[in-house]
Amino acid sequence: MQTRPAYLKWTESLPEGWRKPLLLLAVAWLALFALFYRDWAEMAGQWWDSSTYNHILLIPLILIWLVRLRWEELRKLTPSGWWPGLILLAAAVIVWLLGAVSGLNLLMQIGAVGSLMASVTIFLGPRVSAGLLFPLCYMALLVPFGDEMVPFLQLITAKLTIALTHLSGVPAQIEGVFIDTPGGLFEVAEACSGVKFLIAMVALGLLVAHVCFQSWKRRIGFMVVATVLPILANGVRAWGTIYIAQSQGIEFAAGFDHIFYGWIFFGIIMAALLGVAWHFFDRPGNDPFIDAAAISQSPFITRLDQFSMSGWVAFVCAICVVGAGQAWCHHAMQLEAALPAKINLPEVSGWKRVDYTPQVWWEPRARGADHRLLGSYENAAGERVDISYALYSSQEDGREAGGFGEGALVPDTAWRWLEPVQPLDGGHAEWLQANGNVKRLAVTWFRTGNVLTGNNMRLKLANITDRLLGRNNATMALIISAEDRPDHPAPAAIEAFYNAAKPLGSWMDGIAHTP
Repeated sequence: MQTRPAYLKWTESLPEGWRKPLLLLAVAWLALFALFYRDWAEMAGQWWDSSTYNHILLIPLILIWLVRLRWEELRKLTPSGWWPGLILLAAAVIVWLLGAVSGLNLLMQIGAVGSLMASVTIFLGPRVSAGLLFPLCYMALLVPFGDEMVPFLQLITAKLTIALTHLSGVPAQIEGVFIDTPGGLFEVAEACSGVKFLIAMVALGLLVAHVCFQSWKRRIGFMVVATVLPILANGVRAWGTIYIAQSQGIEFAAGFDHIFYGWIFFGIIMAALLGVAWHFFDRPGNDPFIDAAAISQSPFITRLDQFSMSGWVAFVCAICVVGAGQAWCHHAMQLEAALPAKINLPEVSGWKRVDYTPQVWWEPRARGADHRLLGSYENAAGERVDISYALYSSQEDGREAGGFGEGALVPDTAWRWLEPVQPLDGGHAEWLQANGNVKRLAVTWFRTGNVLTGNNMRLKLANITDRLLGRNNATMALIISAEDRPDHPAPAAIEAFYNAAKPLGSWMDGIAHTP
C-alpha cells in the first residue's frame, strides 16, 4: 500500500473532491504571487511601515478564521472548474494593466488582489465561491487605500475642532486647517486627519457587522455609526489637545496627545462602540454562516454551475490571461515621447523674467521629469508670479506628474497645505502656508496630447488611453503660483498672468516644442 509523503498527509482530511481543485488553486496563487511580486512587496511594505495600514497585517489571519467558520458546511459542496471566472480574472488583469501603464499603484494593487479573488471562482466554482462570498469581498481590504481622503478629513476635523473650541469658551480663529488661539497656532496636519482610525474602524465594523448581526438594518446602522464615530472622535481629540494647551502649554499638550490620544483613546472608542452594540447582536452563537443545502438547491447558482470546465484547462487559460496582460504592459511601457535637448521659459506679453527670490523657498517636486524649469515673471504693475514647469517623456511609477508627494506641496518642508480654492479654468488651486505667516496660492495644470486639466484622475485616464492605443504623447505639469502680498493679492497676479499666456495648452506645448 502506497503512503502519502509527510508534507501531503494533511490532505487526507480533505474530501476527495476538494484535493485536486485546492492543489490547482494553491499553484495558481503561487504563480500569481510570483507574477505580481512587485505589487505584493509594495503592499507589504505599506502594511508594515505605515501606521495607517498596520491593521492590514491581521487581515490574512482574519480571512483564515472566516474560512474555518464555514468549513463544516463548505466541505459538503463539491468544487468544480468554472470558465466564467476567467472573465473576472481578465477584469482584474485589465485593472492591473491600467495601473501599470499610468503609474497608479493603487490600481495595480487592486488588480493583484482581484486576481487572487477571481482564481477562487475559476478553480472552486460558483457554489463554493457563494459560500466564501464574504471572505472574498473582505480580501479587498488587503489593498492599502485611504490616503486620498486625507485633505477632506483634515478640513472636517478642523471644522469640528473650531466648533468645540468656541463651545468651550476659548477664543479662536480658523483659516483652512490652521487654528489660532491664545495658547498658540495649531495645524490639523495630515497625521491629525484621523484617516488611520477611520480605515481601521471600517475594517473592524465590516467584520463585526457580518459575524454578530443577521438583520441587514442593524448591520447598516452599525456601519453608519462605525464610520461616523471615528470622525467625530478625532475632532474631540484635536479639540482636547488645543484645550489642554491653553493652560498647560503646547509642549505638554503635544506629549499628552501622543501618549493618550493615540491608539489608547481610539481603543476606548472601539470598546465603547462594541459595548453598546453588544446589546443589539442578533446572530445566535451556533448559527452557521452558510447553508450548504440552500446553496446546492439555489436555481440561480445551479444555472451558473452549468458553465464548468476541466481544472487543468482552466489553469492553462488563467496563465494565458495573465501572461497576455503582462505582455501588453511590457509593450506599452516601451513608449516614450521624443523631447528636445533643452527647453526654456518663453516671453510673455506684458511680463518680464526676473530673479526667483521667494520669501520662503518653494520648489515643487517633479521626480523623474526629463526637464524642469523654475522661474519668476513680473509685470509693470508690480505683480509677480512663480512658474514651475516639468516635462516627462512618459509616465510610470517614480516619474508621475500627479503622483503622491509630487507638485506644489512638497513633504518635509516649511510649506503646509491650508485649504482648496475655486479652480481657475480647470486648474487645481490650493493655498499653502509657511512659518505661519507666508501664504502662497498655487494653481496646477497637466497637459498631455489635447488634454488640459487640473484633475489628476483625468490626467491618468488620458495617459492610460495613450499607452493602450500606442500613442507616445509627452506629459507636462505647470504650476502658476504667487505669494500673497497686501498690495498685490496672489489670485489677481495669477489671473493676470494666465490671461497674458492663454491659450494655456498651446503655451505649454510651445515650451515642449510639441505640435
